[in-house]
Amino acid sequence: MGTPGEGLGRCSHALIRGVPESLASGEGAGAGLPTLDLAKAQREHGVLGGKLRQRLGLQLLELPPEESLPLGPLLGDIAVIQGDTALITRPWSPARRPEVDGVRKALQDLGLRIVEMGDESATLDGTDVLFTGREFFVGLSKWTNHRGAEFVADTFRDFAVSTVPVSGPSHLRSLCGMGGPRTVVAGSSEAAQKAVRAMAMLTDHPYASLTLPDDAAADCLFLRPGLPGVPPFLLHRGGGDLPNSQEALQKLSDVTLVPVSCSELEKAGAGLSSLCLVLSTRPHS
Repeated sequence: MGTPGEGLGRCSHALIRGVPESLASGEGAGAGLPTLDLAKAQREHGVLGGKLRQRLGLQLLELPPEESLPLGPLLGDIAVIQGDTALITRPWSPARRPEVDGVRKALQDLGLRIVEMGDESATLDGTDVLFTGREFFVGLSKWTNHRGAEFVADTFRDFAVSTVPVSGPSHLRSLCGMGGPRTVVAGSSEAAQKAVRAMAMLTDHPYASLTLPDDAAADCLFLRPGLPGVPPFLLHRGGGDLPNSQEALQKLSDVTLVPVSCSELEKAGAGLSSLCLVLSTRPHS
């Protein structure tokens, strides 16, 4: 497994999916979404793609928007990727299950080994899965059940997999994330703190912890660039979205902070980690 934290490998590619008009209108697939400012949502999404490509130096692959998939941009829910393996999830919402087809094909084209969830009793959203570089934590939530967590354990047998109860409507990664190779960041809500306490009891590894005023600020992405000698990045919600958490984020001195906004996309349930899939190894092309 390498040295501690090295499992959060160097990144080479990022996958995103464009924002359809149906996301803004709340129409399509019976999603029942609130009305959004389409131009603002698309602008946020475009800036995110630009940061991934230009600031982080990743090869950006963008799937086109599909009007029949209003939540298609939230493709972080659709796969769990580690190394050269991608577990294609089975979202809790039946309306979201057609989203897997385009993501599966894109990951197959990149040469990843695809694992399917062949059990109709299993549900799993990718943003309920937190990989620390040493182990996996899977949130047992409204969206993800025990059978879904078992698929994570069966797929990634080289790593320990522990389950963490998540209360309310949240995903695990909307409450906590990795702020560095050995640092867990978490929101200040009781749900977030309860999840972090459970993780601390389950792990054999010592993680530092940092509490942020906003739960949404903990939904961040720790990324190692592909170029040697370049320090790691933390892609996070910026001051325009979450001003109260910026001072605390500055305590993460071992990373280069890269702020982005997704305040409009958030209205449709998007957290930062749901808006992209990052490949932590260089796949075969």
